[in-house]
Amino acid sequence: MAEESISQIEEIPEACPHCGNKLSPWQQVLLATDRALVCKNCWYRIILDVIPKTKKTDSDKSKNEEPK
Repeated sequence: MAEESISQIEEIPEACPHCGNKLSPWQQVLLATDRALVCKNCWYRIILDVIPKTKKTDSDKSKNEEPK
């Protein structure tokens, strides 16, 4: 769990990738939560890519099994 939060912190930029304006700590928290933010300086949309991690449920496992 701690390793996941560390990797998420590393992915969040400290400044706007378009204009270089430094993001406030609160903007970084919003970006970490919502994965999208608009820079107040240049109005550039900062969108972080998210790779969904899906877990297989019992019903998914039973659908994938071959009938005997």
